[in-house]
Amino acid sequence: MAITKRQVAVVGLGRLGSGVARTLYQLGHDVMAIDKSEDRVQPLMGQVTYPVAGDATSESVLAELGVDNMDIAVVAIGADVQANIMVSVLLKTIGLPYIVARAHDELHGATLERIGCNKVVHPEAEMGARLAHNIFNPDAEEYMELKESYGISRIRVPDRFVNMTLAETGFALARDKYGVAVVALKRGDVITLSPAPDEGLLPGDILIVAGQDELVARISS
Repeated sequence: MAITKRQVAVVGLGRLGSGVARTLYQLGHDVMAIDKSEDRVQPLMGQVTYPVAGDATSESVLAELGVDNMDIAVVAIGADVQANIMVSVLLKTIGLPYIVARAHDELHGATLERIGCNKVVHPEAEMGARLAHNIFNPDAEEYMELKESYGISRIRVPDRFVNMTLAETGFALARDKYGVAVVALKRGDVITLSPAPDEGLLPGDILIVAGQDELVARISS
């Protein structure tokens, strides 16, 4: 099913902002990527719809660029908290219908919520959580926390499970030997939801599992 094409402004083109801008463009959206540094704008030429060097803390600049006509704005400014808040306030003032803003810490995040940002993200904290889980579980490639000590992990199939079926590994039921739920199996570009117990595991397969962190860690131990 085709996605609904949106017009998105991304403000702040560090690693996070430029990555968001490129990905949104690849997904088929119109993306205006804004940063006051020409050096950060230049690499996005041809990779977003409108790469622009400009000061987004100026309401006149935002008006000149037509940012008020966008559907969504992403404030990805990182280190400069004052600029991050100022841009968020201006975007809210000119009537952007949906604003996603990056928070440096909990206090900053609470401020952005009070301003009226629709979604506040904490990329450093989320990355820290993923890194902490990956340090002692080398087979875990990605982690998403659902609540404290419980999440969804993307796990590379351990060597000892290769050429075995899910039933033989102890994953025959949603909650069996390891006490976790196998949500999906990824093999190359093919994803199988709720794979059957007789599904064989091959080198390079990825399991997406949900459960308590300590139980997921047992898979690789």
